[in-house]
Amino acid sequence: MNPDHAPENRAIGTSPARSLRAWSLLLTVMVLGLIIDLGSKSVAFRMVADAPVVLDRDRILSIAREDPRKIGMVLPAHAPVRVIPGILDLTLVLNPGAVFGIGPGQRWFFVAFTLLALGLGLWMFAAWTNARDRSAHVAIGLLLSGGLGNLYDRLQYGCVRDFLHPLPGWTFPFQWKPFGGSGEIWPYVSNLADLFLLIGIGMLVIHLWRRDHERGAVAG
Repeated sequence: MNPDHAPENRAIGTSPARSLRAWSLLLTVMVLGLIIDLGSKSVAFRMVADAPVVLDRDRILSIAREDPRKIGMVLPAHAPVRVIPGILDLTLVLNPGAVFGIGPGQRWFFVAFTLLALGLGLWMFAAWTNARDRSAHVAIGLLLSGGLGNLYDRLQYGCVRDFLHPLPGWTFPFQWKPFGGSGEIWPYVSNLADLFLLIGIGMLVIHLWRRDHERGAVAG
């Protein structure tokens, strides 16, 4: 059987699109993830700096038109908050691009890309899974919540609010700098939406691998 044609291989009556339980799980994960992401960003931008940070969308867009790499100038100078020393810091960053700062200034491209990705996620839910694939539905729910969380930021503020900096100050041994810069192992600041996206992708890869493995065992 070809896993790329899952809808043709699925038994009648197992479509998640017709399952209230499957939809409930997907939407619950998506909504909870979105609430947690947006809530954590709001709390971080109120609490990490010395005073609450209120973002001016018009000013951010004006700066982004000139040089999107300079939008961080709207943030006040502040010291990172050490949650777990050497493991996790909280520091406020505005990201005009995608994850890891890719493509700064391409806001509308990423808005369009996110909308397409959200549509793809719903299609995967209906076409690649059955009503009992709960781990896949959780994974897709996380992908949707992560995409929607960052999409909200791009539309509301013209950039994405980031604040999580794992492994602060950790560098590669022997002054190795595979990514250039300071040689930090993880120089990126991100948010929970990014984390949900990474977890969702990992869960989905595992689900597809297990499905293919099980089908291979049956075929053999």
